[in-house]
Amino acid sequence: MHQDKSHAEPTLVSSRSLDIAVALLFLVAVAIVVYDSARIGFGWREDGPAPAFFPFWIAVGMGAASLVNLMRAIGDRAAGDDTFVSMPAFGRVLTVLIPSLAFIALIGGLSLGPVDLPGLGIYVASAIFITGFMLMVGRENLFKAVAIGVAVPVVTFMMFERWFLVPLPKGPLESLLGLG
Repeated sequence: MHQDKSHAEPTLVSSRSLDIAVALLFLVAVAIVVYDSARIGFGWREDGPAPAFFPFWIAVGMGAASLVNLMRAIGDRAAGDDTFVSMPAFGRVLTVLIPSLAFIALIGGLSLGPVDLPGLGIYVASAIFITGFMLMVGRENLFKAVAIGVAVPVVTFMMFERWFLVPLPKGPLESLLGLG
């Protein structure tokens, strides 16, 4: 979404530079698919298309579209002033992205060199995530954050594990309580 130029927020990424970067990334993906299609075979055989026939031609179409987008982005100097994302807006994105990545790490655990953190399972990780998010981002009071942070995983547990019989990743707390 393009922002109005009247905002005095510092630009982190312009629309033009992002258009160029995305077009180049698509061209790299196209090159990989075309290379692999040539390795597997993309022609037409007596019994029909070779295994990579459709991926090859889809990649050719994507490559053509990416080249058009790349040329338009390079040639459109006027779009260079458009802000795709500003510093404050990217900061707001990070306030959601970083806790979400931590949430994922809490579910299954994390191994970083000598540090090995065990997974807590989806229910305990959800309780921590919801409570923390409500406190830090939502600025809610502690009682409300903890109440909702505990209630949502309990309801989710009942719904998935008991009613739908769909097991989700559990951690040591569920095992300790005999629920794992």
